[in-house]
Order: sequence, then C-alpha cells, then structure tokens
Amino acid sequence: MRNTTRRAYAIFALVAVFFGGLIFMAYSFVTNADEWASSRLNEHIYKYRQLSTAGAIYDRDGETLVASRDGERIYNESSAVRLSTLHLVGDSQGYISTGLQTVYRPYLIGYNFIDGVYKTVKDKKGNDLKLTIDADVSAAAYDALAGNKGTICAYNYKTGDVICMVSAPTFDPLYKPTDIDSDTSGKYDGVYLNRFISGVFTPGSTFKVVTTICALQNISGVSKRTFNCTGKYVIGKQAVICNSVHGKVSFERALNVSCNCAFAELAVELGNEKMMKTVSELGFNKTVDVNGMQTSKSYFDLSKSTKLDRGWAGIGQYTTLVNPCRMLMLMGAIANGGEAVIPDTVSTHTLPFGKKAETDKNMKLDSKTAGTVKKMLRSNVENYYGDWKFPGMKMCGKTGSAEVEGKKSHAWFVGFSADSGFPYAIVVCLENGGIGFNDAIPAASKVLQSIKNNR
Repeated sequence: MRNTTRRAYAIFALVAVFFGGLIFMAYSFVTNADEWASSRLNEHIYKYRQLSTAGAIYDRDGETLVASRDGERIYNESSAVRLSTLHLVGDSQGYISTGLQTVYRPYLIGYNFIDGVYKTVKDKKGNDLKLTIDADVSAAAYDALAGNKGTICAYNYKTGDVICMVSAPTFDPLYKPTDIDSDTSGKYDGVYLNRFISGVFTPGSTFKVVTTICALQNISGVSKRTFNCTGKYVIGKQAVICNSVHGKVSFERALNVSCNCAFAELAVELGNEKMMKTVSELGFNKTVDVNGMQTSKSYFDLSKSTKLDRGWAGIGQYTTLVNPCRMLMLMGAIANGGEAVIPDTVSTHTLPFGKKAETDKNMKLDSKTAGTVKKMLRSNVENYYGDWKFPGMKMCGKTGSAEVEGKKSHAWFVGFSADSGFPYAIVVCLENGGIGFNDAIPAASKVLQSIKNNR
C-alpha cells in the first residue's frame, strides 16, 4: 500500500512538473515570441544577419528614409539625409541599439501573435513608420555641426514633435567604411552612439539656468540683488575664475554676461541640499523614454563637495554631466510655463510599440519660476547675443563653453522661440567644438532658419 501511495505521489509530481513546463512555455511564447520572430537568425527577415525585409520609414512629408526592395534595405538617395538621419533611423545590422530599426523591429517586420511574420514573408513587406522629422532640416543640422562630433535636436515644445535629431560622428549606411571598427585615430569614437539620447557632457554655463531656478525658488528677493565681479570669486585660498571683470551687475545682467562670480556665489549660498533638490526636481537624475529609446541620466552629485566644488558646480563644471535630451526638455518646460513635453519622433505607430508625446512627470517646475526664467533667457538674446542672429523668432536662450581638461571646450546653445506661431526649442552641443557664442549660436540659427523655410 505504501509503495502504491509513493508511486501515486511521484506521478502527481511528474504531472505537476509537466503542466508547469507547459505554462512556462506558453508564458515565454506570449512574452518573447516577437523577439524570437525578429531574431537575426530568421533568414526570412535577415540576409547575412542584416535586416532585409521590413516596412519603410518615412519623414514627416513622406520622403523615404529606408525601405525594402527585392530583399535589400534601400536608404534615401541623398547622402546628406542618410548621414543626418542614421542614428535615429538606425542601421540594418543593429549596431546602433537606439535606432528605430532596432527599437521598432518587431513592428517593422510585421509580426503579429496569430501568424508571426508569415504575411511579411509572403508579401515581402512589413509595417511602415512615419516620423516627425524633416529630412531637409536634418541635413541642414548635420551641415551645421561643421565636422564636429556632437548633437543637434530641435522639437515642437507644444506637441513634442522632433524636427531633427542629428548625432556625429556618423557614417553612410550604404557605404559603411571598412575601417570603422578598427580605426585608432579617434575619428569614429562613439560612432554607434546617438549623442542626443545616450550622451552626457559637461554643460558649462548652460547649467546656470538650473542655478537660476534654484536661486529663484530659495533666495528671497534674488531678482533685485546685485553682484560685484572682480574677475574671480575667492573661496578660502582658492577661487572660481570668471571670463571677464564685469563689475557691479544685477541678477539678470549676470545671466546675460554669464558671470561665473555671481553664479558661484549663489551656488555656495544655496548649499548642497538645495542645489541637489532642484536638480532632482528637474529630473536630471532620471531617464526619459523617447519612443522606446531610453536616455542616459545626467550626473550631479555634491555629497562630497567643498564650497569651492559647489561654486564650480553652480557654473556647470566640477563633475556635472548632462544629457542633451534633458537640457532640451528643460527649455521646453520653461517655454511651456513649467510643463515638459517628452520628445516624440514617431508620427504614426501601433501600440504598444510607442506612444504619443506626453508630459514628463519627473520634471517639476512651477509656472512663476518658469515665467521669470523665460524673461531672463529672452533678455540674454535681446541684450547680449543679439536678436539679429535669430531673425523674427523672439529667441530665448543660453550659451555654454564647457571646459574639458586637455581639450577644446564643448560649445553649447540651448533655447526656444517665444513666438507662439513658432514653438520650437533647440539644443546644440558641439563636442570640443569651441565657444558657445561663436560656434553653437550660428549652428542653432541655421537649423531654426531651416525649420522656418521647410514648414
């Protein structure tokens, strides 16, 4: 009797394991079938491990960026368009992990739960994507990089529509250089990296916008305060060095002329806790999902800093690193009275492979502070940079020249148009590209003018 009972228990255990395995297999199929179907081992979809049969990707005006023809992926006929849209569109081999050909791969190959990729194999065509970007503006943005590594992105801060997202260095997907993976000159460093999505850079004086927000929120009457710039702000036996001797300046004028002394003084006064709280509230320590592309987190840590360190951090130096997408969204939030719209690159898509633009809940900026900063950024252009550099745009913005040890500075410009009929924000980061005023502003102006001309 005991043997019979033991055998029964053993059989019950085997049956339980069998059904458990079936349940696990069913769960795996439901959750992973799209990845299995789109595997590079699937020779119906891939040729020589390169995507060959999938839907087309178009720009906002219906211009083909990439499509399949006779079992090959064919890119736009313009080399400028191919170079400028590579990092967003992605390459056929999938080296650019944040490219849409990789992120939207199951959708593009036409996978569905019922018949997998049968229809795609039969018709030699998957699902198409229409993007928000403009191919001509993208080409203009690539030209504006002027051979520098870096990124330029512009978007509609009301709708979230990205008009261009360009990263360099890049390569032509039709004629990929044979030495791209073996080059030792540095020419192709980070070539598979979309610097807008995945890059982090020392922000330089563009970070003074963050210090400005923190000061407005924590120091009573700071808008009416004046600062005395002697060319350096002394802290103990050391000092934060300014780019000039500005003399007596107001808070607004200090931002206009980007006075290091004034903003180092403010950062020291604010203290570590308040500075880090503002940075956190603005979402700099969070990632952002841009159509399935996860941005890098910015980096700001004062936990072990001295007063001198905090002074340098307040002007965008020390160990501070920022993601260009986060800086663009900050500009959008200021323009929108505190609401930060997440960039959106895909005009048409099917859930769950994307979502329309939405407000970033991780960025908190009150409307009063946003309004004050907006006026100050408008003053920068009116009273210092010059409206003539952005004709007819009512531009607001901030430059930055971020010091990098042993190399040229990163040249930055972040800004937006206050013209309700032209609601665009832009970020320009030229990696080791020089001076924000001299190099980044002309690049930003060129792209914004292209948007005007191609609307």
